Amino acid sequence: MVGLRVDFSMLLEPLGFVKVLEWILAIFAFATCGGFQGETTLLVSCKGVVNKTITAAFAYPFRLNTVVFSAPDPEGCGGTWTDAYLMGNFSSSAQFFVTLAALVFLYCLTALVVYIGYNHVYQQNNKFPLTDLVISVLTAFLWLVSTFVWAKALADIKVSTGASIIPGIESCKAPGTTCHFLSVTSMGILNVSVVFGLLNMILWAGNVWLIYKDTNLHSQWNRISESPTERV
Repeated sequence: MVGLRVDFSMLLEPLGFVKVLEWILAIFAFATCGGFQGETTLLVSCKGVVNKTITAAFAYPFRLNTVVFSAPDPEGCGGTWTDAYLMGNFSSSAQFFVTLAALVFLYCLTALVVYIGYNHVYQQNNKFPLTDLVISVLTAFLWLVSTFVWAKALADIKVSTGASIIPGIESCKAPGTTCHFLSVTSMGILNVSVVFGLLNMILWAGNVWLIYKDTNLHSQWNRISESPTERV
């Protein structure tokens, strides 16, 4: 009864098909956030330097307060240039989002193995659908929280790497030194990661109903709702 019975037709059923979609979306959410690399570029003129490009390279997990701009020249503008860092540490929000995507990826793989190879056990033992239901409810909630937390962090990252950083750089206030914001890497891919987070949340919330129908909670509710009619 508990032996392996491979049945790929489960992937065509709503429960299996949605799980495959969840698996794919988790990969995209992980990749679009965790694989990002960018840089902020300034144009600096100071003692002995004219229109020198300096950069600050940043990436996941976005500990921007550890990212320093390159010096305009080896002499540091005649000794007036000190290390200039970006501001903010958004690693907790980014890592929450990416870690959730990684865990969801692993859970979906495990669930697909059960659906494909042990569906007969899944259907006969109500503990499996109930466990699946609880995990799905929790996952939908975590996608909701992590996506909105990450979206807020992303908005702050854009501010911390944009033109507004120049007034906070002390070296740019030195006499004879001018700094102009030049560019920052497009963060469109990070915007896409937020979209994938929302899609994951919606998909997992919808999947709760599919799993609920496989539990005895659904059958018990049907019996309760039908019993008054039967008595009449």
